Amino acid sequence: MVLPAILYIALLLGVPIVLALYYSLSDVTTGGSAAHFVGLENFTALLQDPDFIGAVQNTLVITIATLIGTLVLAVIQAELLARNFRGKWVVRFLILLPWTAPASLSVIGWLWMLDSTFSPYDWLLRQLGLLGRPGDLLGTYSNMYWLGRAGLATFSIILVNIWRMLPLATVIILAGLNGMPRDIYEQAQIDGAGYFRRLFHVVFPILYPVFGVSILFTFVFTFTDIVTVYILTRGGPANSTQVLTTLAFFTGVQGGSLGQGAAIALFLLPVLAAVSIVILAFIRRREI
Repeated sequence: MVLPAILYIALLLGVPIVLALYYSLSDVTTGGSAAHFVGLENFTALLQDPDFIGAVQNTLVITIATLIGTLVLAVIQAELLARNFRGKWVVRFLILLPWTAPASLSVIGWLWMLDSTFSPYDWLLRQLGLLGRPGDLLGTYSNMYWLGRAGLATFSIILVNIWRMLPLATVIILAGLNGMPRDIYEQAQIDGAGYFRRLFHVVFPILYPVFGVSILFTFVFTFTDIVTVYILTRGGPANSTQVLTTLAFFTGVQGGSLGQGAAIALFLLPVLAAVSIVILAFIRRREI
């Protein structure tokens, strides 16, 4: 009975991983028909490549910042949505919209909003007198150039990632809040515990497994995402926003070096496996 599922998993996951491992140990290219075994040369070359080191650092910074921002905002949103108020279903629907929209289309929308010339955020800042004249709070730039300056480009990618991941994290935490025993919360309220004491000493300890699931999904989706960086910056300016997924694509597909591209992609596998094992072990321990 489980044989179809095993075959499905083997074909869908096993074959690509085996091919990636084979490519990473060879000098195969998109323009050649032969592949020669080179051992670990692709991996040793990557460790000496400053672009790869920078991509690792950018990936970690963007992922961790997105994770922290998403988790904090998801807790706030879930706490608000758990309360009873008129029109709650409309608010829930609006919060879920970023998750239901196709990723490429939504990021293209952000590409326009962060445009160096037509950005509505620049217009708003200019109307508030914060941008465009010498001595203004944000400097003498007539535009912010959200995607053209290294720091702002990284911030923009983190912002879009948080916007995309927030609905899923909110739904997960909201489900945990709705399933939490209310008598414990009400007993703490009767005993005189304030809002933050109830939140940190009652709600959070009970919802630790739920937080673990939210952290796991947010980390995996952000760490392996290519859409946001590829559409917004393509790794620029000057590789300041290059991440592992885009570097693997540019090296292996556009650059033609499938071996090095596969080696970069395989670097994601042990990191994801290690983080997943740690988080799942934490969730299991808390449940027990």
